[in-house]
Amino acid sequence: MRSKVPIIFLAALIVVSMAGLAQAQQAAKAKEPIKIGAFFALSGPAAAIGTPTKLVAEMVVEKINKEGGINGRPLELIIGDTESDAAKAATIAKKFIHSDKVAAIIGPTRTDTGMAVKKIVEEAGMPTFMTVGGDPVIMGGEKFGSFNYVFKSPQRSSTAVKRLYMFLKDKKMTKVALLTATDGFGKDGAQWLEKLAPDYGLKIVAHESFGPKDTDMTAQLTKIKNANPDAIVCWTIGPAGAIVSKNKVQLGIKTPLFQCHGLPDPKYIELAGKAAEGDRMPSTKLMAVDELPGTDPQKPVITEFIKLYKEKGYDKQFPINTHSGYAWDAIMIVARAMDKAGTEPKALKEAIENTKGYVGVSGIYNLTPEDHNGLDVDSMIIVEVKDGKFVMAK
Repeated sequence: MRSKVPIIFLAALIVVSMAGLAQAQQAAKAKEPIKIGAFFALSGPAAAIGTPTKLVAEMVVEKINKEGGINGRPLELIIGDTESDAAKAATIAKKFIHSDKVAAIIGPTRTDTGMAVKKIVEEAGMPTFMTVGGDPVIMGGEKFGSFNYVFKSPQRSSTAVKRLYMFLKDKKMTKVALLTATDGFGKDGAQWLEKLAPDYGLKIVAHESFGPKDTDMTAQLTKIKNANPDAIVCWTIGPAGAIVSKNKVQLGIKTPLFQCHGLPDPKYIELAGKAAEGDRMPSTKLMAVDELPGTDPQKPVITEFIKLYKEKGYDKQFPINTHSGYAWDAIMIVARAMDKAGTEPKALKEAIENTKGYVGVSGIYNLTPEDHNGLDVDSMIIVEVKDGKFVMAK
């Protein structure tokens, strides 16, 4: 009779080999990068915001990887250019989800592009941390749709409006004229400016609008001048805000101008020139870090961020502005959540929305299932252009 020992030995050897192979595969998988889709406006009208945002995203991922990654796994960014276009953003979002198989998405840059991808990532159950200014991406209901998997790092427009209106009330300004862009961001701001004015004892005496690519707003400002307001509030991002500032001075309007939280940027001062002197706007603390008290918990975080940014040399081409920290905060919050909950979408989403006390560049974040932003008015300051620089407004 032929011995069964060799057969048993062979079978055992196969089992051991398969077990070893499985362990090797698991070990290899444990070292595989965690892919994160990151798309911003690297071209088109919002490129001045989107390009440095991409650089910051790369900077923070490099920092996380140097510190050991996520449970030993490095992060890998899959970069996309939305070209400041909503349709392009939607196409890239689908690619991230279905082709690249990312674990999360960071971006995009504009409110319009954010809304274009909102339904896509919601249906896919893809945790997405946007860097857009407008509120609709994290507003629900029939009009805006669910936001179970969508978060955003910049302050809500409503929060910026509240912070601005607190300042106007404190300065005893009661009559306000509005000048808002007709894009998604401008419309979102207009809604909150109109809705919240009565809460602060303010009366809207005029409301004009303009296209975000318009190059002259003298007609609208002439009508506003005739309404005799105590303050003019403009809500837009990009070059249009600087045009409004220059047109106001050209018309001899002495009424103080207040811009939105998207314009604290050296580029604004460069484009508006001397006309920008005295203009004020809500901002993250990043724009006046030297004036923060030493007890402010954000000060060391912002200081480290600025140090790394300058070491990279990014400030030479893209001086630090209020947008600079948004990708840092978004990726940091997602990475912390991955460290706790892994990359399974639902668990990751729940970990993100339970972020508490994260001290970021743009504020101290306390998210909830109902609030996918987590910042309040205490995360913002009012800055003023003085001698060609941003300082805290008095």
